[in-house]
Amino acid sequence: MKDGWKFLRSLRFRITLILVIVGIVPSIIIENGIVQSYEDRAVNLRTVTVKNQCDILCNQLVRNGYMDNPSNEVIDGEFNLLTNIYGGRVLIIDRDFKVIKDTYELDRQKYMVSQEVVNCFRGKETSQYDNRNNYIEMTVRIQDPDTKNLRGVLLISVSTIEIRSSIQILEQRGLLLLAVIMLTVLILGYVLSGYLVKPFQKVTHPIEDLTDGYLEESISVPDYLETELITDAFNKMLGRVRALDESRQEFVSNVSHELKTPLTSMKVLADSLNGMENVPNELYQEFMQDITEEIDRENQIITDLLSLVRMDKKASDLNIEMVNINDLLALVVKRLKPIAAKQSVELIQDSFRPVNAEIDQTKLTLAFSNLMENAIKYNKEGGWVRISLNADHKYFYVTVADSGFGIPEDSINHIFERFYRVDKSHSREIGGTGLGLAITRGAIVMHRGAIKVYSKEGEGTTFSVRIPLTYVV
Repeated sequence: MKDGWKFLRSLRFRITLILVIVGIVPSIIIENGIVQSYEDRAVNLRTVTVKNQCDILCNQLVRNGYMDNPSNEVIDGEFNLLTNIYGGRVLIIDRDFKVIKDTYELDRQKYMVSQEVVNCFRGKETSQYDNRNNYIEMTVRIQDPDTKNLRGVLLISVSTIEIRSSIQILEQRGLLLLAVIMLTVLILGYVLSGYLVKPFQKVTHPIEDLTDGYLEESISVPDYLETELITDAFNKMLGRVRALDESRQEFVSNVSHELKTPLTSMKVLADSLNGMENVPNELYQEFMQDITEEIDRENQIITDLLSLVRMDKKASDLNIEMVNINDLLALVVKRLKPIAAKQSVELIQDSFRPVNAEIDQTKLTLAFSNLMENAIKYNKEGGWVRISLNADHKYFYVTVADSGFGIPEDSINHIFERFYRVDKSHSREIGGTGLGLAITRGAIVMHRGAIKVYSKEGEGTTFSVRIPLTYVV
């Protein structure tokens, strides 16, 4: 349960974090946009206002002959008023780049040859805002309003400290507002995330219950599409877990039964021998022969179980090599001909073309041997077994058809199960362990192949195998 709560807490934290980010980031962007917009507008307004006043002063300078005799008290008073109102500095530069007026009295009678002044003399007035030092610097042309002749340049620097103070007030209020928004979004996000996580709690609890045992019922949480998909996948997984558990229990039960049967028979035979005195030699040999057969049967069961375990291992355990499939099938047919002859069954092999493929020869030999041996065992006297080989550009196909008893329709879906026998009443007579087809299917699946069965009771059975020519990991 601890892992489930940890997951939910992590999910809730992430949802809350996302909601906070979604709520805060736009607020920060808007706040910065508002402050920047105010600054731009305030600077532009200050620039236009000062520029208009400078234009008026420039006209007065020309009309009052100030450029030739810079000693007019009225104009000097207006300059002082302008600099006091805007906290700035005014310089008047004549056509010789000489400063004839400086409200700070620092550069008077000096020469001013800056890039801005030069550009203004060339007809390009400038305006520059320095937000680091909090001032606006402007150059304005001084020209005769009648003749339009250039008489000089007015260079003015205006303070923007009050604008900066207003911006700082806006930023402080903005930060306060952001803090309120963040706190509100955090609280709402935490509450909302708890509501959003509730359906996942319904999913997490049943999953955690798996640690204590399998659930008897499926779960359904249709609150969201995501939870519905998760529960569907969980229910499918739960079904497979149940099936695997049932299969495991059945397998253990079958193995125990199959291994115990020969041992029981041997114990009965041995107890019978021990309970008799002066046992005739013929009877003793008969009993020992029966014990030997039961030992062989036990050994065959163990051998098939080991083969089945090997089939359950990873496909990386395959020993892949290029093999001639025609020769492989011919060798299997050759080995089984004595068994077929004993039951008067004819083996027919058809190869439509030469086939070479990348396979594990040992495992597929065992698989094809099981198919052919079953076709012989469950055949009629005087019947036949036909083994066909064909291929295309991607796969090779092996078909094992017989004229035997056939498989009942209700048993076809179970024949590949471990220890399953179609005719349990004659299984002891025919022999086998009920593991052959399970081993066969395992070997074919490891090669990325497929096996299908077609059968009609009383008419025979056909197994069709398809395996890729080239093995792909």
